[in-house]
Amino acid sequence: MTVDAESDLRIDAARLWRSLMDLARIGETPLGGVRRITLTDLDRQGRDLVVEWFRAAGLEVRMDPIGNIFGRRAGRDPSRPPVVAGSHIDTQPSGGKFDGAYGVLAGLEVVRTLNDRGVRTDAPIEVAAWTNEEGSRFTPVMMGSGVFAGAFSLEHALARTDIDGASVGGELARIGYAGSAPLGTPVGAYFEAHIEQGPILEETRNVIGVVTGALGQRWFDVTVTGMNAHAGPTPMELRRDALLAASRIVGEVHRIALTEAPHGRGTVGFMQVEPNSRNVVPGVARFSVDFRHPEDTGLRSMEEKLRAACARVEGECNVTIRTEEVVYFPPCRFDAQCIAAVRAGAQAAGYPSLEIVSGAGHDAVYVARVAPTAMIFVPCKDGVSHNELEDAKPADLAAGCNVLLHAMLSRAGV
Repeated sequence: MTVDAESDLRIDAARLWRSLMDLARIGETPLGGVRRITLTDLDRQGRDLVVEWFRAAGLEVRMDPIGNIFGRRAGRDPSRPPVVAGSHIDTQPSGGKFDGAYGVLAGLEVVRTLNDRGVRTDAPIEVAAWTNEEGSRFTPVMMGSGVFAGAFSLEHALARTDIDGASVGGELARIGYAGSAPLGTPVGAYFEAHIEQGPILEETRNVIGVVTGALGQRWFDVTVTGMNAHAGPTPMELRRDALLAASRIVGEVHRIALTEAPHGRGTVGFMQVEPNSRNVVPGVARFSVDFRHPEDTGLRSMEEKLRAACARVEGECNVTIRTEEVVYFPPCRFDAQCIAAVRAGAQAAGYPSLEIVSGAGHDAVYVARVAPTAMIFVPCKDGVSHNELEDAKPADLAAGCNVLLHAMLSRAGV
């Protein structure tokens, strides 16, 4: 059978939806979301179901030492590196049904469709489920794909612990997913289908996001040290209020991001205050700063402005401020040919599409370091994600999977 981007080959939308709903029952929450934290017993149950589905679809399953799962469908030419689709099945503590899971099950649906239609590809097809993309229990985030791509070592990842002292290596062994397959095997091309996790596609009435890359990210831990003091007797002008200083920097983070419009992003999402008592002037404040930008020059500019603001606030509030960079993801540009394959798939199917840059990190960002890569976005309701209310239309999910199917076929050869 000959299949090209103009063919009528389509996935089974109802089957894709059923699979998503079946997986969502593992860790389902009262508000309709999913809590399936990485390397927990619920994660094991989710992995077991996905592996069962992979094997039922005739895939050869293997696990590597960081717990990444791969299911391979043989091609005519076993010497060619596989064309891979994938994402993750772990969730945030109050996650949704589609973040990550959609990309894994869309890849599985591509395989099922090829099986149904008797289509043989020249290159093998693989579906990947990466370990600990979310980073909600263990850091770093995107751990499995990061180890696969050599961003950090297997030993470093396995030694990471959660707040209770359990290690990644110990938990992988406990749930039975410490594999032995080789790490970092060659990939011919990688595609990741994902809900957008933002409002742009929905607001512009586009069905497919042709993702050209991802924003670079720089994360900082900031510690402001002043002095604890009684809230009553201590005059305002003599205070060394750490929280006051921190609040001024929070405002600066927002202002800095606005100077890098339209793609600059600045967020303070975490803060701790000591002693955290209502009648004590705070002596210590610790908080995070998350900067994102599509260009490295923009990220450097944002960092310089942050450090200048911290130096100014130190003098204004008579405090000391320490800033430490803890994460750096360079801006990611996806492969032009893979992007073109996604664009062509959307055009051939008649889906309205929009070129878009991902504001979030994804496993594709690390895989892009070692293989030609692109992503496919579909809308999610109100742009909501990392939330139990996360939702997406079955028709949009099917559209993204159809684009994934034809993008993969264009790279695998038929």
